[in-house]
Amino acid sequence: MNIFEDIVKSGLFERIIWAILIIILSCTIYVIISKFFKAKEKKNSKILSSKKNKTYLRMFRNVTGAVLGVVTFLTILQIFGINVSSMLAGVGIASIVIGFALQDALKDIIRGFEIISDGYYDIGDYVKYGDNVGEVLSIGLRTTKIQDMNTMNIVSIANRNIDQAEIVSEYLYITVPLPFEIKPNAADFLMAEITKEIKGQEAVKTCEYQGLNSIAESTLNYQIAITCDPANKLAVNREALQTIVRTLASHKLRLPYEHLVIHEK
Repeated sequence: MNIFEDIVKSGLFERIIWAILIIILSCTIYVIISKFFKAKEKKNSKILSSKKNKTYLRMFRNVTGAVLGVVTFLTILQIFGINVSSMLAGVGIASIVIGFALQDALKDIIRGFEIISDGYYDIGDYVKYGDNVGEVLSIGLRTTKIQDMNTMNIVSIANRNIDQAEIVSEYLYITVPLPFEIKPNAADFLMAEITKEIKGQEAVKTCEYQGLNSIAESTLNYQIAITCDPANKLAVNREALQTIVRTLASHKLRLPYEHLVIHEK
């Protein structure tokens, strides 16, 4: 009982109560702010193509949460009698040491803001990072998360490594190898037929025959340019290849293959 009375007299009990109230208040504010941003995000998703707005809202929500956490922590320290002003004054010296330890984290945060401000990519865009190609799910202060379109795995990219990521365009180029024996007019007619078939796919936006692209050792390579949503590239590519094989077969043509020529002396 004496211990409890000592705690009450020292003011520790009151400080603990205030600290708990501050934490509850901060959590309540964060929940309200999160709901506000989510409501705005949901509203924006129904109007215009608002990828950038969605990205900004999520970034602001993350930043607001981080700032609120720091303010709450410092307030609690002040409640328990720790001189926050003196502590912050000493940060100048400590920051040199901490800066070296947190270089990568600081780089991630700085690059995270650059991604947003420069519009490097937005939520909903498709990027390629190493062997992974996927949709950007979120852009945080330190990492960008994408969902690989092949494996559906969630991949985290440190924002400082963003230079290694490539924006996936909506263009898909397909090369159609034809034998040397086919005449130019016949090749153009055949490619026009293939282009028309591919253009009929539901996921294809545009399909354009671009003519002869290159001459290989045993083939004449013609090129088709297709545009589609990056999310549909794999499916569109598969269907386009099947269309090419079917069309060539209907004209009794086979895809050329390389011949091995042996010279005897």
